[in-house]
Amino acid sequence: MNVFKIEPAMTGTLGGCPAPSPDKLSPDVSFDAGSEFNLSFFDTPEDSSTQGFSDPGSVGSTSAAGSPPPPPNALLHMPPQTASAAASPSASSAGSSPIVLSPPATGTANNNVVIKQDQHYVAADSNSSSTTKSFVPCKVCGDKASGYHYGVTSCEGCKGFFRRSIQKQIEYRCLRDGKCLVIRLNRNRCQYCRFKKCLAVGMSRDSVRYGRVPKRSRERSTEEASRVSTTDADQSDAETKQLAVYDVILTVSQAHHANCGYTEEHTRNLVRKPLGEMPASPQEDIADAASSTADSIELQRCWLWQELAANVTPSVQRVVEFAKRVPGFCDLGQDDQLILIKIGFFEIWLSHVAKLTSGASMVFDDGTTVSRQQLETMYDADFVTSIIHFASTFNALALNDTELGLFSAVVLLTADRPGITDVKTIEHYQDKLIEALKVQVGRNHANEPQLFSNLLIKLPELRNLGAKHTAHLDWFRLNWSKLTLPPLFAEIFDIPKCEDDLQ
Repeated sequence: MNVFKIEPAMTGTLGGCPAPSPDKLSPDVSFDAGSEFNLSFFDTPEDSSTQGFSDPGSVGSTSAAGSPPPPPNALLHMPPQTASAAASPSASSAGSSPIVLSPPATGTANNNVVIKQDQHYVAADSNSSSTTKSFVPCKVCGDKASGYHYGVTSCEGCKGFFRRSIQKQIEYRCLRDGKCLVIRLNRNRCQYCRFKKCLAVGMSRDSVRYGRVPKRSRERSTEEASRVSTTDADQSDAETKQLAVYDVILTVSQAHHANCGYTEEHTRNLVRKPLGEMPASPQEDIADAASSTADSIELQRCWLWQELAANVTPSVQRVVEFAKRVPGFCDLGQDDQLILIKIGFFEIWLSHVAKLTSGASMVFDDGTTVSRQQLETMYDADFVTSIIHFASTFNALALNDTELGLFSAVVLLTADRPGITDVKTIEHYQDKLIEALKVQVGRNHANEPQLFSNLLIKLPELRNLGAKHTAHLDWFRLNWSKLTLPPLFAEIFDIPKCEDDLQ
């Protein structure tokens, strides 16, 4: 509570009214802080944040509201995700409030002093002796700005954060749909949203790479002129487009890291284990004991296919979840969504597993290792050779996880799949993804100008492998009764599970 003291030496007037003598002052002093007075935030230490992820209590967090987790999404039911709307915090007092001394009403016996505290807040400059001098806030977090940094008035904290993010090319992630509130009290909780806001308010990457922003630009930003020249308008439009591209990059990167078992983080300490051989006593649901060499090979093939299906099925659900977070995918009709996932799944999965594929074996995301000979038993020698060749040349491109995620999204949104109806919409979103991939590759592989073109050449190669794989699935469809397959695997590849599926 503020304490206001009236010195006896004050013999003048207050606010144009005679000042009452101290001995006439009544102890009845009332304070009116207004109906909007409230405590908006708790002063939480900044260093208690969790790096790289949003706080569960941030705006946009579903867990903060106590809502139950979403139900598991089946392959045939993929509603678009909805994002929580971010709310703006109420302003908090940063300085002294104007004090209004109301004179007593005429004709009253007692001269009560009514002190009314209006809701007018003036931020104080800690470097100034005057409490009425307004300080300039950081456009990112609202803290006191220390100057004009990278094209924006900002504080030292956000200046250093943006510089490190650009120089080290750090890729952040957010678990709250990228809608976290960024203020001084919680700016370290979600680095994804903080970096996104740095870009949104106009911080320039080039300023970090190439030095200071010209003085003319600083003056123009500080004055915030109401009229903008044609050149400035074009520059602003270019920055808006750049921000939109970067938003696509961050969104897809986040989706890929959350839904891929072949990222650097997941495979770094992967323990490999061989798939092994078929048990000596085959399971009853596969077939009876082999009576000839041909039957033995057929039995081995059935067992291997079942093992393959069991190891691939977890990736089916991950690709479905990834697809739902790719910009534009949920805007499509359900039929188009299913076609894109069913046809594109093998190509996306192959681009992921290529990382763990060599001339001798293929390793699944749980470490299970399939030998080349086992792959040839399932498929054929020519197809396995094609897979290994693709993996070798694809790995030579040395893509990081974000680039692989963008490439997977481009593969997913391929408009010329059989049965697709909304071709123009798919092409529109794929073009945006290709542009984002080009920007990301150009930034990380500046010394390899041909890499992006070499990467796009992989798209038709994948299409060809996908078509060959579909042909091999015909064996599945003919021998479905000999196999016990996970329902999700059978569904995505249209393999019958019972007699009714043949109708």
